Amino acid sequence: MPFIQVNILQGRPSEKKEQLIEELTWKVAEVLECPQETIRVMINEMPPEHWGIAGESVKKRRVKEEK
Repeated sequence: MPFIQVNILQGRPSEKKEQLIEELTWKVAEVLECPQETIRVMINEMPPEHWGIAGESVKKRRVKEEK
């Protein structure tokens, strides 16, 4: 049973997450030649202050970009 974990920042609309689940499921079923019913997808959403890039949180980077 394929199990897919996706880490994303919070803030995307529910419709986009539903689309991501659907398309990941379809593609994995195609590539691995397995039934879609066996595929599991977990989306982990993280607040921007919990995600770092180059030593800074995304929250801090966004504040700097707004200035």
